[in-house]
Formats: sequence, C-alpha cells, structure tokens
Amino acid sequence: MSDLLPFNSTMIRDLFTPFPPQQEPDDTPGYWAVLQGNSLVVSAESQQALPSGVPLPIVTVSRTEPLKIGLWQGKPLRAIRIAVDSLLPAGYEALPFQGGDTRLDNTLATIAGRAAQIMHWEQRSRFCSHCGGELARIPDGWGKRCPTCGDEHFPHIHPCIIVLVRRGTELLLIRNAAWSVGRFSLVAGFLDFGESLEECVQREVREEAGIEVANIRYVGSQCWPFPSQQMIGFLADYAGGEVRPDGVEVVEADWFPEDALPLSPGGKRSISRWIIDTFRESD
Repeated sequence: MSDLLPFNSTMIRDLFTPFPPQQEPDDTPGYWAVLQGNSLVVSAESQQALPSGVPLPIVTVSRTEPLKIGLWQGKPLRAIRIAVDSLLPAGYEALPFQGGDTRLDNTLATIAGRAAQIMHWEQRSRFCSHCGGELARIPDGWGKRCPTCGDEHFPHIHPCIIVLVRRGTELLLIRNAAWSVGRFSLVAGFLDFGESLEECVQREVREEAGIEVANIRYVGSQCWPFPSQQMIGFLADYAGGEVRPDGVEVVEADWFPEDALPLSPGGKRSISRWIIDTFRESD
C-alpha cells in the first residue's frame, strides 16, 4: 500500500500528532527536528534519537526561529533549520533524508520531511502575493491572512504525476538532464492548467519520450517534501510511436527489460521505486 511509503503520514501515525504551532506553551520540554539542508540532526549515541530539551541542546547558527509542529511520542516537537556549514557538537550527526543514503530510519526521515515542508511554507508565506503586506497566521491552522487586503493563503502543495509505462515485459525509463549517466527513473511531471491527471500522464509521456499511452490507471501516491510535491502514481500501457527524448529536459529514454533495470535516482524511499517493484510485472 502506498500510504505506508516514507513521507506519508501513516508512517508516523503512532509517533506523531500534528497541531498548529500556537497550541503549546513555549517552555514545555520536548524534541527537536533540526534540519541541516536535506539532513536531519540526530544523536549518534542514542540510536538516532532526536535531540531533546529546552533550549535547543545544540549551540549553532540557526536560519529560522523554532516552530512547534506537533507532538512526538507525546512531547512537543519543534522544528528549526540551521546553516549547512554549521559544525555539530560531539555526539550528534546529520543524516540525509533525501536520496540514496538510507541510514536514517524511515520514521525519522518522514518527520524530517514533514518539518522541511512546513519550514518551506513558513519561509514562502511571509508576505502577501497580492499586495505585499505582511501575513498573519489564521488561528488553529497553517493558513495566513493579509491584514491589509484580506487575502487568505494556504500551504502550496503541487500535484505531480509519475507513471510506469509497460510494453510487454519492458519498462520505459528516462534520464533527466540533471542526473548522472546511468541513472534512470519513471516519467514524471507537474499538472498543468485545465488538465485531468490522466491527460497529464499522456502529455508528459509524449513530451519526454515521444510515445502514446493508453489504459491509464491510478496505483498510489506519496507526499514528496522536496520542497512540496504530491506524487500521484499511475500505470499505463504503450500505445504507439518510437521512443524519442526531447533532448532538453530528458537526454535519454529507452525500453528496459524488467529483470535488468538501471539505477534509480529516487532511492528506496521514492514512489518510483515502489511502483517499479510492485507493478513491473504485467497484469
């Protein structure tokens, strides 16, 4: 089931209770989700435990103010972002929660993703996009309201399709121009104006690989907090045309035997890997 994928709420439902930031007093002891780039700071001596205590037990340069985002194991969880070049004290290490390095436990990767998505929203929602006024928080939620013009703003989550295209026992994989040679993944792309999800699948496959698809069916979804996508997964069958990458965004595209696939840049935590592992054999 896709809801059990990392970064989806089900992964941490027994550990984390979300709430808006104003519901807990500032001095209540608890845990910290300390973000350093796309890494989470954990205790190297306590089986990757989150730092705990008030104030933050790590003396370093912070890039944001602490923000309470919920309860972790029954205690307040505060998120904070520190500079990438900050030196960590002995006993702490920063482990990636994005990419192929999976040393970080999936539950911690998921709470790190949640914190990163929230911090991204907080950073991007300081001012009104309509009039430029400074936004104020709407009580009991993550939305913001502009006191000047009255516009309301809510977290921006961007829908993005990702699709496994099959032709018999072969799978269509593409290499984005930003990826290293030899690394491939599934066709993916953002929903455009006026499109259904199925129309987005058809357009993205056509643009990135030059072929047509049919029999499009939904298989699952994943929160992808890099910075704030919702990945919506599909299967589709080859319906015609010759594979032809666009040469700009996609530099390679080809059919690969399902038992001899190249490396995927998404890593084991991505929905692309889950779709391939779960659905690569024909129905």
